[in-house]
Formats: sequence, structure tokens, C-alpha cells
Amino acid sequence: MPHFSSYDGIRLTYHEKGTGDPLICVPGGPFRASAYLGDLGGLGAHRRLILLDNRGTGESDAPADPDTYRCVKLIEDVEVLRAHLGLEKIDLLSHSAAGAVLTMYAAHYPQRVARMVMVCPGWRATDLEFTSEEWFAAMRRRAGEPWFADAFAAMTRLDMGELTEENRVAAAPLFFGRWTDGAREMTESEASQINQEAIAVFREAGSFGDPAETRKRLTSLTAPVLLLGGDLDPAPTPRLLREYLNWFPNGRLVIQPEAGHSPWTDDPEVFVTTVAGFLDAG
Repeated sequence: MPHFSSYDGIRLTYHEKGTGDPLICVPGGPFRASAYLGDLGGLGAHRRLILLDNRGTGESDAPADPDTYRCVKLIEDVEVLRAHLGLEKIDLLSHSAAGAVLTMYAAHYPQRVARMVMVCPGWRATDLEFTSEEWFAAMRRRAGEPWFADAFAAMTRLDMGELTEENRVAAAPLFFGRWTDGAREMTESEASQINQEAIAVFREAGSFGDPAETRKRLTSLTAPVLLLGGDLDPAPTPRLLREYLNWFPNGRLVIQPEAGHSPWTDDPEVFVTTVAGFLDAG
């Protein structure tokens, strides 16, 4: 499996799928191994996907210093990977929590970004407000689904601190546009792919730097940026993504219909057409 040594000497692994120009893909979770991304619904037919296992996940080594799980440090892993691949500029894709990583990477290395896709991005690197009221209101939109009562009850228990695997799995349908076998498989594989120690550090105060400084730095980003959300995703909601878009001088927002937090699983054809079209635009 291809690998490289990052800035602190740690050995990080990435997986390659597909053909064409490279697209560096940073998984979410936070700190979930990249395996769950698969080939992003068939995007590998258009691009050579470089799927990074973040430090401490998948086939990448865990660091001796847990402080390096902070978001402000993770951007350096992406930069070293760029240099390892011998690329002056890179196309990038993030999912979920990794949206914070790419937001900060673009702020610190704007000259290295060719195009960037942020799928259902996390907003912890921003100063955007997202309330529990908006979170629960978004979930209640699914009240007509046959699984809703059980899933919403499980999510309520999770929100109250009952962080059990049983509750996580029961609540999972809220995050998909369609509760299919593929959605179940992605949900059931999460526990074995995720690094709980790293998550705790990633979420600590100071992990995301200064949002005001990040916003200031992003004013020099000329690269096109696509924010792609699902219209049924409880977080980020389309409303939040419209605000997030203001951070990027050359940004575009697409809300995929009938999609949740992993839109390539809900409608792969629409997802691939949208992302490939954006990446291939002149």
C-alpha cells in the first residue's frame, strides 16, 4: 500500500482507486478510516482517488504525540502528501468533519489548491452558529418515514449522553436519504474504523485556530470551491451551507435532492455527475 512520511516522521497510508487526474480525498468521522468512502459512488471512473487514512486510522500509524490529532496539525499531513505526489497544485475532496481540515488547508495554502469539493462539510473551523433547535427541526422533517420514531428516540438518547453503539446504529437512518443495504453496511462498519481518542483531541478548544484569521486568509483563495450538501442532512443543513459559502470568494453551492449526509450512497449518479462536472470545468 502506498505510504509517505509526514512532517513528524509518522508513516501515513493512502489508497488509490480509479484512473485520471489525482483527487486527494480526506475522510470525515472525524477520524474514520477512508474505507467507508469506497470509490465515492463511481467517481473513480473520472478521477484517480487518493484516499488518505488520517493518522491513527486505517493503515496509517498512530502518532506518539496525541496533540497532532488537532485540525490545525492535520492540514500539514495534506501538504506533505501533496509534495509526496509531486504536484504543484491539487484537487481536493473532503467529507463531513474533514471540511474543517480543507477549510484551514485552503486558508494556509491557497496557492496549492486547484479545485476543492467539500461534501456535507463540518463547520468547526468557522464561527457559524448552528443550534440544537435547527438540528432537531431538520430531523423531524423525516417524521413520515417508517423508522422515524425509533431513530429519533435513539438520537434523543444520544443527545442526552447515552453514547451506546445500539443508539448510534438505531439513529443512523436520520443521516441517509434512503435507508438501504449500503447505508446499513456503512453504519455497521463505523465502529471498527474510527479512532475515539483522536476524536476527543480533534474537538478540543484550540484545535481549529482562529476563525476570524481563517476567514481573512481565505480572501486570497482564488480556486473554485464546491459545497455539496444533502437536502435531508440534519447537519449541515442547506441554511448553514448558504452561510458557509460566504467564506469562499469563488464558491458554489449544490444541494443534492433526497440525499442525506453521504450523498454518494443515496444517488451515486447525481453525485458523480455533479462532482465530476465541477472538477472538469474549465
